[in-house]
Amino acid sequence: MSDIHANSVAFVRKTEIPPAPPPYAATGPVKWLRENLFATPANSLLTIAALYVIWLILSGALPWIANGIWTTSSLTECRQALDGVAGACFSVLTERWNQLLFGFQYPSEFYWRPTLALVLLFVAAAPVLFFDLPRKLLVFTAVYPFIAFWLIWGGTILTPILALAGVIAGALVYQRLVTGSFAYGFFGGIIAAFIVWTVGGWIIPAGASDSAMLTAVPSRDLGGFMLNMMLGVTCVTLSVPIGIALALGRQSSMPLIKMICVVFIEFIRGVPLITLLFVASVMLAYFFPPESTLDLFLRVVIMITMFSSAYIAEVIRGGLAALPKGQYEAADSLGLDYPQAMRLIILPQALKISIPGIVNIAVGLFKDTTLVSVIGMFDIVGMIRGPILASTEWNGVYWELLGFASVLFFIVCYGISQYSQWLERRLATDHR
Repeated sequence: MSDIHANSVAFVRKTEIPPAPPPYAATGPVKWLRENLFATPANSLLTIAALYVIWLILSGALPWIANGIWTTSSLTECRQALDGVAGACFSVLTERWNQLLFGFQYPSEFYWRPTLALVLLFVAAAPVLFFDLPRKLLVFTAVYPFIAFWLIWGGTILTPILALAGVIAGALVYQRLVTGSFAYGFFGGIIAAFIVWTVGGWIIPAGASDSAMLTAVPSRDLGGFMLNMMLGVTCVTLSVPIGIALALGRQSSMPLIKMICVVFIEFIRGVPLITLLFVASVMLAYFFPPESTLDLFLRVVIMITMFSSAYIAEVIRGGLAALPKGQYEAADSLGLDYPQAMRLIILPQALKISIPGIVNIAVGLFKDTTLVSVIGMFDIVGMIRGPILASTEWNGVYWELLGFASVLFFIVCYGISQYSQWLERRLATDHR
């Protein structure tokens, strides 16, 4: 009887049954395809059409790339080696890579100098781009422009040292007399650097020690992708602080300052960059003393910086306008003066809002550096259009050269875009 009673008691599970895996169609690659590519009949048709276009492009491009020739010394030899087969003539890249990267006049024995300057650029930019790094590294960031100048242009090391001394001296004076902030004083000291640098050119002894000398390379010998990088980095670096000053000046309560900033911004934004480059090439020298010989590279930097700073000023002005009025009132309630309020409260928030616009202008500016080829500067596009295609060995090669230039520009611009997206995610404190 007890056995019958024991068998009639219901079984009670003490643990839960493990959940069954989801259906295969609701997870993994199949789920992603259904949600992103074949969610609706219209999306399915667009996906099929896009895949067909991609197949058409790759079916023609991949064999052309795979059959490419890398070892010939001229276009004629390349076509003979292909023997009627469709293929790229990549030999022009192996033959003229140095001209594409460094120009055709920069001495080949000094290629290590701009290469080292490029490597040091990443070291100098790291503490600015990634603010988790030790702040002590900013010392090298401040010194880097003078090191890069000495490496690329050469000459006596006393010239960049004297310019650095002028910046430090001007920053200290500006800090003590005007702002009380060394960061603002550093930008103010740049003006003093040009004055001290110019005077220093008269007092630097002609017979400087050979150990402190690098063979001087004039600016007219700069070229290739190196020239695009130098113009892009220099102009973007200078245009951001100038754009901030213009944006603040346009919102100033002083009528004269506001009028000057408004006229400058609207005039520069209303003139094409190509026109400003022609002005830099032909007319800008007339604004300086007759005995002065202002370098063409410096004139181009001035014009491109003016152009980009006007656009960056409008982007930052939009970021300032997007801030609620309470932020300004909060700064006033804390007893902060105007420089302190801008530096500690207003500008950090406005610049965070302006990141996409600033990056868009930086990418566009870097690509627009190819316009200098129309005023006789042999950047990478100028090298392709000029010395390389003008030579009898490679006259007729277009896709390989322009494709190589496109890859270089894509790598730089894509890197800038990815960093900006990372920075936006890192600074998205209001969404956490």
